[in-house]
Amino acid sequence: MSTMIMFNQVNKWYGAYQALTDLSAEINTGEVVVVCGPSGSGKSTLIRTVNRLEPIDNGQIVFDGTDIHGSSTRLNQLRTRIGFVFQSFNLFPHVSVAENIMMSPMKVLGMKRAEARQQAGELLERVGLSHKADAYPAQLSGGQQQRVAIARALAMKPPVMLFDEPTSALDPEMVGEVLSVMRSLAQEGMTMMCVTHEMNFAREVADTIWFMDQGQILEKSTPEKFFTQPQHPRAQRFLSDLRSH
Repeated sequence: MSTMIMFNQVNKWYGAYQALTDLSAEINTGEVVVVCGPSGSGKSTLIRTVNRLEPIDNGQIVFDGTDIHGSSTRLNQLRTRIGFVFQSFNLFPHVSVAENIMMSPMKVLGMKRAEARQQAGELLERVGLSHKADAYPAQLSGGQQQRVAIARALAMKPPVMLFDEPTSALDPEMVGEVLSVMRSLAQEGMTMMCVTHEMNFAREVADTIWFMDQGQILEKSTPEKFFTQPQHPRAQRFLSDLRSH
């Protein structure tokens, strides 16, 4: 098993508040890790350190052999290899869906327009939206926009995909269509790190669950073990709170 992402004694402060504390963990190639925990536990901060949207104060994060926060690391090059899907879809409103997906491969990878267009078509088919290639983001539902955002991230052929609460801004009836795209990516063997509140998705799709609270990973286990026999008292409380809702 090769390690794709390694966190080594990572610390992060916001002023006097410590958001991540001596956090160490790793994600193997092809592994799907779901990060869960109460609000404010440091989940989104953690995932955003992987492509340097958040700097860290000390420790080390290694992605595919590269020290992410190293002084010689070329940030733009690094980010092309890490697909990131946010809560908000961040699509460019003034260009079509296909153009949204074509832009980075053409600009960054120097892909020819015809090839980029063909790839965009294939990716839209993969997320179930081939009929929307020429639509503009404003003409799409939230769930459709988020699926386009996933296709756009995949256009760079990244070896890893990060999802930061990708369904939390969606109406409930749209959540399923986004999760099903994520589910199929996982089945294809994509290395994935997902911060999500969707516990059924976590139970079905994750290889490993990381339970976070107060900037630390308190428990790492298989979904089966986590949902049936959580070890940490804080995890037990989190799950019983979920069940009572």
